[in-house]
Amino acid sequence: MKKLSLIAIVLSLAIASFAQDSTSTKREQKSEKKEVKRKKISELMKQAEEGVLVYSKQSIFGIQLRTNGYGIFYELGKMKSNRKTNIYRIDIAEVKDHKEEKLLKNAFFGNSFIYGKQNYFYPVTLAFGQQYILGQKGNKNGVAVSGVYNGGLSLGLLRPYYVAVDDPVTGENKTIKYSTADSALFLGPSITGGGGFGKGWNEIKVKPGIFGKVAMRFDYGRFNESVSALEIGMSADYYFSKIPIMLLQKDKHLFVQAYLAILFGKRK
Repeated sequence: MKKLSLIAIVLSLAIASFAQDSTSTKREQKSEKKEVKRKKISELMKQAEEGVLVYSKQSIFGIQLRTNGYGIFYELGKMKSNRKTNIYRIDIAEVKDHKEEKLLKNAFFGNSFIYGKQNYFYPVTLAFGQQYILGQKGNKNGVAVSGVYNGGLSLGLLRPYYVAVDDPVTGENKTIKYSTADSALFLGPSITGGGGFGKGWNEIKVKPGIFGKVAMRFDYGRFNESVSALEIGMSADYYFSKIPIMLLQKDKHLFVQAYLAILFGKRK
C-alpha cells in the first residue's frame, strides 16, 4: 500500500509538473504571437505615416469618361509584394460614334433621336493584369504613382436602335428598327422622334473580342484603408466581326480610346 501511495504521489507530481510546463509554454507562445502582431501593426502604422501603400487586398469602383463614350468598372486587387498587385477587373461602357448627333423634330416637344444610328454598343470587358507602384507617397499627404496594365476578353453587346415614324402609306405612327424593308422610313423625313430607352433589350447580340489597356494611377488618399485616385489611360478593343453602330459610317473591328477615371474603394 505504501508503495502504491508513493507511486500515485510521484505520478501526480509528474502530471502537475507537465501541465504547468505545458501551460507555461502556451503562455509564452501566446505572448510571442502578441508581440509579433504588435510589431507588425507598429510597422504598418509607421509605413502609413511615411506614405507607403501597404495592404493585402483592395476593392475599387470607378467611373470613367472615354473619348468615345463613358463607363463604370469594378476592380479586385491582391498585393503580391510591396510594389506589385494582381488585379481582376470588369468594365461596362457605352461606345458612341463621333458622328452621332441628337436631333429634335419639333423645337417645342417630342423625343430627340440620332439620325442614322443602327445600334447601341456596350463593351463588357473581363480582365486580368497588374498594378506596379512606381513611387510611394513620401508622406500621408503625398501622391502614390502606379503603372497599371490589364487585358482579356471583351464581349460587345449590340442593342438595336429604334425610332418613331409616321408611315405615309398607313398613316399610323409606329416604332421601328433598321431593316432593308423599312430603310426608307428609318432614314426618311417621316421620323418623329426616338423609340425610347426600353426598346431592344430582348434583341441583344453578343460580339466576342479581345482587349488590352495601359494606364497611370495617382492615389492621393490620406489613409491606407481607403482608395481615392485618378487614372489616365488608353485601351484598344478588337472584335472578330465588324461592329455596326451608324449606317452612314464605316463599320470597324478595332476601337482605340483614351480615358480618365475617378476611383474610390477600400483596402484591408
